[in-house]
Amino acid sequence: MPDLDITQYTVTGALGRHLVLDERSLAYRRRYTGEPIRPVEWAPKVPVLDQQDLLAQDIHTSRMFEGVEDVDALGSCTANAATCLISILHTSEDLTAAGLDVTDPVAAEQWAIGLYSDATHRDQWHDQAWPATDCGSSGLGVAKALRARGLIDQYGHATTALELCRDLQNGPVLMGMPWRSAFFEPVGASALLDDIPGWQDSPVAGGHEVCIVALEDVHTDATGGINRARTILRIRNSWGSWGDHGEFRMSLALYQALRDQVDLIQPRLDSSR
Repeated sequence: MPDLDITQYTVTGALGRHLVLDERSLAYRRRYTGEPIRPVEWAPKVPVLDQQDLLAQDIHTSRMFEGVEDVDALGSCTANAATCLISILHTSEDLTAAGLDVTDPVAAEQWAIGLYSDATHRDQWHDQAWPATDCGSSGLGVAKALRARGLIDQYGHATTALELCRDLQNGPVLMGMPWRSAFFEPVGASALLDDIPGWQDSPVAGGHEVCIVALEDVHTDATGGINRARTILRIRNSWGSWGDHGEFRMSLALYQALRDQVDLIQPRLDSSR
C-alpha cells in the first residue's frame, strides 16, 4: 500500500468524508500558467440528492443489501457529490446505460449509495466498508470507484485557488472540506458560508464532500489578480433542499482559509463517447 496522508473525521448521516492524500497524485497536478478565468456554470442532470431521511424517501437499505438493516441516513457525501458530477459529464443515454436514472431522485440516491459502497472498498487504508459499517469514504476513493466503473478516464488534483478556477473552466470539481458546526445554519438562502457569524471559532463537525458546479462571479483587484473575497463558488450539496434549493455559495477567500484541510479532485472524461 502506498504511503498515504490520512485525516479521519467523525462520520454522521450528514457528513462522511475523510481526507486522504496520495503523494503520487501530485504527478497529475497541472500548475496554473495564466489561463483565462471567467464565470462558468455546469448543469447537473440529476436532481438534488438527499443522503438523509432515507426512509421518508422510501429508500430501504435492507432491500438493497443482503443482511443489512434499514438506516435513515448515510455518510455517503463523497458518492452523492460524485453522482452529481457524473451527471454533468455524461449524456442522459449513457447515464441510463450505467444504471443511473436522472429523472428519479430516489433511484438516483440508491445509485449513489451503491457508489458509496464501491468507494469504501476502494479506500483500502480502512479496514471497514459499507455495508454494513457506515465508515465514510474519501474523494480519492470515489474517484477510483468511478474509474473502475468506466465512468471517467482519469482524475486530476488542484491545490491552489487559481488551479481550481482554471479547472472549473473545463468541468465541475469535487471538493472535500472540513465542515464547521456553524455551517449547518446559513444566514440566508443566497448568502455565503463566509457570512455566518463566528464560523472561524466553530468546531469541526466532520468532513464533507460536495460538487462545485459554478464559478459564479469573478472579480480582479487593482493589479489584475483574482480578488478572492469577491470571487464566488456555487456548490451542490446532498441534503435535499437545504440552503438555496440544495446548493450553497462560498468565496475563494473561504477556500483559502480552509485549504489545509481541503482536497480538490476533478474526474475527467477525455475520450469520446
